[in-house]
Amino acid sequence: MRVPFIDLGPMTQEVRNQVSARWSALLDSNRFVGGEAVDRFESQWAEYCGSADAIGVANGTDALQLALRAMGIGERDEVIVPANSFVATAEAVVLAGAAPRFADVDPRTLLVTAETIEPVITRRTRAIIVVHLYGQMVDMDEICALADRLGIHVIEDAAQAHGATWRERKAGSVGRAGCFSFYPGKNLGAFGDAGAVVTSDVQLAASIRSLRDHGRAAGSHYEHAVIGTNSRLDAMQAVVLSAKLEHLDRWNLARRAIMARYRTATDGTAVQLVAESPHGRGVHHLAVARTPRRAEVRHWLDSWGIETGIHYPTPIHCFGAYQRFTDGPLPVAERAAGEILSLPLWPQMSDDQVGRVAQALELVRELLQSREAIHA
Repeated sequence: MRVPFIDLGPMTQEVRNQVSARWSALLDSNRFVGGEAVDRFESQWAEYCGSADAIGVANGTDALQLALRAMGIGERDEVIVPANSFVATAEAVVLAGAAPRFADVDPRTLLVTAETIEPVITRRTRAIIVVHLYGQMVDMDEICALADRLGIHVIEDAAQAHGATWRERKAGSVGRAGCFSFYPGKNLGAFGDAGAVVTSDVQLAASIRSLRDHGRAAGSHYEHAVIGTNSRLDAMQAVVLSAKLEHLDRWNLARRAIMARYRTATDGTAVQLVAESPHGRGVHHLAVARTPRRAEVRHWLDSWGIETGIHYPTPIHCFGAYQRFTDGPLPVAERAAGEILSLPLWPQMSDDQVGRVAQALELVRELLQSREAIHA
């Protein structure tokens, strides 16, 4: 049995009939940009996240960029981001005209903390983008307290954390704005690119709505109050997202159950799953483990039919295009990049598939122990 890294087919099958029926109604309406389908999903997503408003946009990168622009962040400003995120987190800062400043992360959770952020803050710092990496929320209490003390914004990059919570508050609802990607492989994924910003700041929401729609003034089609862009969530994707949202909590529960089995299989071994915060409830977008013998472990798993990934093999500050934004090495992120390994995970994994991965992890433990005994 080969176990793929991810299989989107079962999720698609669960919503196929519902999406087909709603697409048929959409085709009859000819409302393909904006309209009732987009309004419905925005309302549903805002309510789900516990925010006053949700603004659908074209993708997660635009969500971050537009949130920054709506806050007036741009040239000569700095925004702190974690070094071990997907490149889009820093990319959005540069696209908004500001400069990213890279922070290291906690060695157990691989998330930014107030302790790793504070040394990076300068007089030009206007915002912190916290990334709820792998589906785990950062310690929002400490980071928001630090930001409030210094008068800087907190933006949540929740692209991997749909439905995650910190002390019962949903991802995206704690900072001034929460930014989501609905790329197909996400916990809540569209059938293409899509994104959203959630916020309870009325003025910020209005600004983002204008910026995503060519800078149009509210209530006008031909008056353009600011220089905006075209980043609207299309109605076809809104239909998909509304249909999938009905299943999201159940799918996240399934992810947690699979992670519990993986954690049991790796307990006390040289392959350790990234730690969880006691105050957070993750949604496990990715099942990430660490091992100093990654190449060897990955080779064994592949030979047994277990497909794996790496998220992410290079910290952002090590890319040539971003090296000018860093002051020096970030040892935790750099070391982790050479050790992390993502295991297969999607909600509809069968018991046999999960068991196959767990069995393979137990075999890895035996092989590593035997190698250590030989070299002792």
